[in-house]
Amino acid sequence: MSSDFEGYEQDFSVLTADITARIGRVPKLLGDEKKQMVANVEKQLEDARELLEQMELEVREIPPQSRGLYSSRMRSYKQEMGKLEADFKRSRIAYSDEVRNELLGDDGNSSENQRAHLLDNTERLERSSRRLEAGYQIAVETEQIGQEMLENLSHDREKIQRSRERLRETDANLGKSSRILTGMLRRIIQNRILIVILAIIIIFTIVMAIYFSVKRH
Repeated sequence: MSSDFEGYEQDFSVLTADITARIGRVPKLLGDEKKQMVANVEKQLEDARELLEQMELEVREIPPQSRGLYSSRMRSYKQEMGKLEADFKRSRIAYSDEVRNELLGDDGNSSENQRAHLLDNTERLERSSRRLEAGYQIAVETEQIGQEMLENLSHDREKIQRSRERLRETDANLGKSSRILTGMLRRIIQNRILIVILAIIIIFTIVMAIYFSVKRH
């Protein structure tokens, strides 16, 4: 399971490095070449998001005792993804301003004002995105804690069931032992009664023999 995660991890590293390089090239390109680059970066960002989702699923399948390390790495990759998206947004805003200026012939001051306004809105969106990401991370960690608690409860339940089975076996063995001891005691009492009866008969026989012997003389 961890090998799958590490494979996705390598793919994500290669992909984000390529995205970073392409984002840096966007402001230097012109016309159709720039449009194509923007489209390519959008596609790569979507692929990176899908990789993160796959990595998140793999982390959930990792045993709880080993999951903490991978969860920490996931947080780092999500932060890196957020930075890439923010850089790309800035790049797209600059690109949109250039296209708008070409189409509408706006002057430099108007373009700068619009760009400043868009950057301000972008920063607000980024802050909101970070808050949502933090909330999502808390939800994921809470879910993980809940899963660990359920697993611990399941283990405790199995232990309790095994203890009950051992108690039942012990009770059954004690019952058998009790019946055996009862039978032995019963036989001992019967044997003693028989011995006493035999002793009485023997004594009676001896006494009668002595009596008749004395009576003849």
